[in-house]
Amino acid sequence: MNRNSSSNAGSVEEYLAALPEERRADIQRVREVVRRNLPAGYREEMGFGMIAYVIPLETYPVTYNRQPLMYAALGNQKRHMALYLMNIYGDPATQEWFTAAYAASGKRLDMGKACVRFQRAADLPLELIAQAVARTPPAEYIAGYEASRAQLPRRRRKG
Repeated sequence: MNRNSSSNAGSVEEYLAALPEERRADIQRVREVVRRNLPAGYREEMGFGMIAYVIPLETYPVTYNRQPLMYAALGNQKRHMALYLMNIYGDPATQEWFTAAYAASGKRLDMGKACVRFQRAADLPLELIAQAVARTPPAEYIAGYEASRAQLPRRRRKG
Protein backbone atom coordinates (compact mmCIF):
# COMPACT_ATOMS: atom_id res chain seq x y z
CA MET A 1 0.00 0.00 0.00
CA ASN A 2 1.25 3.47 -0.70
CA ARG A 3 1.04 6.20 1.90
CA ASN A 4 -2.20 7.64 0.52
CA SER A 5 -5.41 6.94 2.40
CA SER A 6 -7.33 5.48 -0.50
CA SER A 7 -7.06 1.74 -0.18
CA ASN A 8 -8.68 -1.09 -2.06
CA ALA A 9 -8.44 -3.35 0.98
CA GLY A 10 -11.49 -5.53 1.41
CA SER A 11 -11.21 -5.70 5.19
CA VAL A 12 -9.76 -3.78 8.09
CA GLU A 13 -7.22 -6.57 8.60
CA GLU A 14 -6.05 -6.23 4.97
CA TYR A 15 -5.82 -2.46 5.39
CA LEU A 16 -3.69 -2.78 8.51
CA ALA A 17 -1.44 -5.43 6.95
CA ALA A 18 -0.77 -3.16 3.98
CA LEU A 19 0.26 -0.14 6.09
CA PRO A 20 3.92 0.84 6.23
CA GLU A 21 5.41 -0.74 9.36
CA GLU A 22 6.32 2.60 10.89
CA ARG A 23 2.64 3.65 10.86
CA ARG A 24 0.82 0.40 11.58
CA ALA A 25 1.34 0.51 15.37
CA ASP A 26 0.11 4.10 15.58
CA ILE A 27 -3.01 3.40 13.53
CA GLN A 28 -3.68 0.29 15.63
CA ARG A 29 -3.28 2.24 18.87
CA VAL A 30 -5.78 4.92 17.80
CA ARG A 31 -8.09 2.24 16.40
CA GLU A 32 -8.21 0.52 19.79
CA VAL A 33 -9.14 3.79 21.51
CA VAL A 34 -11.94 4.30 18.99
CA ARG A 35 -13.21 0.72 19.26
CA ARG A 36 -13.21 0.73 23.08
CA ASN A 37 -15.24 3.95 23.19
CA LEU A 38 -17.53 3.61 20.20
CA PRO A 39 -21.18 3.71 21.30
CA ALA A 40 -23.32 0.67 20.50
CA GLY A 41 -24.96 0.96 17.09
CA TYR A 42 -21.88 1.97 15.13
CA ARG A 43 -19.93 -0.61 13.15
CA GLU A 44 -16.31 -0.77 12.00
CA GLU A 45 -15.82 -1.49 8.29
CA MET A 46 -13.87 -0.28 5.30
CA GLY A 47 -15.26 2.88 3.74
CA PHE A 48 -13.86 5.52 1.45
CA GLY A 49 -10.51 3.69 1.46
CA MET A 50 -10.13 3.97 5.25
CA ILE A 51 -11.21 2.26 8.44
CA ALA A 52 -14.68 3.70 8.92
CA TYR A 53 -17.05 3.72 11.86
CA VAL A 54 -20.55 3.94 10.49
CA ILE A 55 -24.24 3.59 11.13
CA PRO A 56 -25.03 0.60 8.89
CA LEU A 57 -27.51 0.97 6.04
CA GLU A 58 -29.79 -1.62 7.62
CA THR A 59 -30.16 0.77 10.57
CA TYR A 60 -30.30 4.05 8.61
CA PRO A 61 -30.67 3.64 4.82
CA VAL A 62 -31.60 7.19 3.78
CA THR A 63 -28.17 8.78 3.35
CA TYR A 64 -27.58 11.25 0.53
CA ASN A 65 -24.93 9.05 -1.11
CA ARG A 66 -26.49 5.64 -0.36
CA GLN A 67 -23.41 4.78 1.74
CA PRO A 68 -23.49 3.99 5.46
CA LEU A 69 -23.58 7.17 7.54
CA MET A 70 -19.98 7.79 8.60
CA TYR A 71 -19.38 8.80 12.18
CA ALA A 72 -15.58 8.52 12.27
CA ALA A 73 -12.74 7.20 10.14
CA LEU A 74 -9.07 6.45 10.53
CA GLY A 75 -6.70 6.65 7.61
CA ASN A 76 -3.14 6.79 6.43
CA GLN A 77 -2.28 9.81 4.31
CA LYS A 78 0.85 10.68 2.39
CA ARG A 79 2.27 13.12 4.98
CA HIS A 80 0.32 12.17 8.09
CA MET A 81 -2.31 9.91 9.59
CA ALA A 82 -5.80 11.22 10.17
CA LEU A 83 -8.74 10.63 12.45
CA TYR A 84 -11.99 11.99 11.05
CA LEU A 85 -14.53 12.91 13.73
CA MET A 86 -17.76 13.80 11.98
CA ASN A 87 -19.62 14.55 15.21
CA ILE A 88 -17.20 17.41 15.81
CA TYR A 89 -17.58 18.76 12.29
CA GLY A 90 -21.37 18.59 12.37
CA ASP A 91 -21.98 20.10 15.81
CA PRO A 92 -20.62 23.55 16.71
CA ALA A 93 -21.00 22.94 20.47
CA THR A 94 -19.07 19.68 20.24
CA GLN A 95 -16.41 21.36 18.10
CA GLU A 96 -16.03 24.15 20.67
CA TRP A 97 -15.76 21.60 23.50
CA PHE A 98 -13.22 19.53 21.57
CA THR A 99 -10.93 22.41 20.56
CA ALA A 100 -10.96 23.86 24.10
CA ALA A 101 -10.22 20.46 25.65
CA TYR A 102 -7.50 19.81 23.08
CA ALA A 103 -5.84 23.13 23.92
CA ALA A 104 -6.04 22.31 27.62
CA SER A 105 -4.30 18.98 26.96
CA GLY A 106 -1.11 20.81 25.98
CA LYS A 107 -0.93 18.92 22.67
CA ARG A 108 -0.81 20.73 19.34
CA LEU A 109 -4.05 20.47 17.36
CA ASP A 110 -3.66 20.09 13.59
CA MET A 111 -7.24 19.94 12.38
CA GLY A 112 -9.24 20.47 9.21
CA LYS A 113 -13.02 20.43 9.20
CA ALA A 114 -13.37 16.93 10.64
CA CYS A 115 -9.82 15.70 10.25
CA VAL A 116 -7.40 15.54 13.17
CA ARG A 117 -3.97 15.03 11.61
CA PHE A 118 -1.14 13.37 13.52
CA GLN A 119 2.35 11.96 12.95
CA ARG A 120 2.33 9.53 15.89
CA ALA A 121 -0.42 8.28 18.20
CA ALA A 122 1.53 9.94 21.03
CA ASP A 123 0.74 13.31 19.41
CA LEU A 124 -2.93 12.85 20.30
CA PRO A 125 -4.58 13.33 23.70
CA LEU A 126 -6.01 9.81 23.55
CA GLU A 127 -8.30 10.29 26.56
CA LEU A 128 -9.91 13.24 24.75
CA ILE A 129 -10.20 11.19 21.57
CA ALA A 130 -11.95 8.52 23.64
CA GLN A 131 -14.37 11.10 25.04
CA ALA A 132 -15.06 12.56 21.59
CA VAL A 133 -15.82 9.13 20.12
CA ALA A 134 -18.05 8.19 23.06
CA ARG A 135 -19.86 11.54 23.03
CA THR A 136 -22.55 11.02 20.38
CA PRO A 137 -24.88 7.99 20.36
CA PRO A 138 -26.27 6.95 16.96
CA ALA A 139 -29.79 8.34 17.51
CA GLU A 140 -28.35 11.77 18.35
CA TYR A 141 -25.96 11.63 15.39
CA ILE A 142 -28.79 10.71 13.01
CA ALA A 143 -30.93 13.56 14.36
CA GLY A 144 -28.07 16.02 13.74
CA TYR A 145 -27.52 14.62 10.25
CA GLU A 146 -31.22 14.98 9.41
CA ALA A 147 -31.32 18.52 10.78
CA SER A 148 -28.30 19.52 8.67
CA ARG A 149 -29.82 17.94 5.53
CA ALA A 150 -33.12 19.77 6.15
CA GLN A 151 -31.28 23.10 6.03
CA LEU A 152 -29.93 22.48 2.52
CA PRO A 153 -31.84 24.04 -0.36
CA ARG A 154 -33.82 21.52 -2.36
CA ARG A 155 -32.54 20.98 -5.89
CA ARG A 156 -34.97 21.73 -8.66
CA ARG A 157 -35.82 18.83 -10.87
CA LYS A 158 -35.21 19.30 -14.54
CA GLY A 159 -37.71 18.10 -17.12
